[in-house]
Amino acid sequence: MLSKKMLDALNEQINFELSSAYVYLSMATHFDAANLSGFANWMKVQYQEETEHAMKFYGHVYDRGGAVTLKAIAQPPTKFKNPIDVFKQVLEHEKKVTASIHEIYALAVKENDYATQIFLQWFISEQVEEEKNAAEIIETLKISGESGPALLMMDRHLASRKED
Repeated sequence: MLSKKMLDALNEQINFELSSAYVYLSMATHFDAANLSGFANWMKVQYQEETEHAMKFYGHVYDRGGAVTLKAIAQPPTKFKNPIDVFKQVLEHEKKVTASIHEIYALAVKENDYATQIFLQWFISEQVEEEKNAAEIIETLKISGESGPALLMMDRHLASRKED
């Protein structure tokens, strides 16, 4: 059984994951409009991953006897500068997700909620990968620049990303 405090935190995380998905979908629309289908693909895969993360939290809540309470999702940003700016926003966003998961983990430790601690281990590892991927893309974009053949090669590379 989840405590009220833990249930509230997990419900907030479900909302955060769904909001994250919405942000990535907005970024995908930006790249599709700019004819950068590889970048758009990367964001669409990210969108799918975030919805899957929300559903994992959803399942954990119900597995533990809680109830999910969905909240409104704010409109995501719709205007972006260039690919490197977008990926800097991705990295900052993923750092916020990491911090949120760490806060829930700390609460689980405080409450001796061992099941939630174990459940969150996967997310902690996943966030290391999420931040690493965004940081690597930023560094590659710094080398390739905002236009030209190198950017198109990067676009083709990102087109190969598939959902795990």
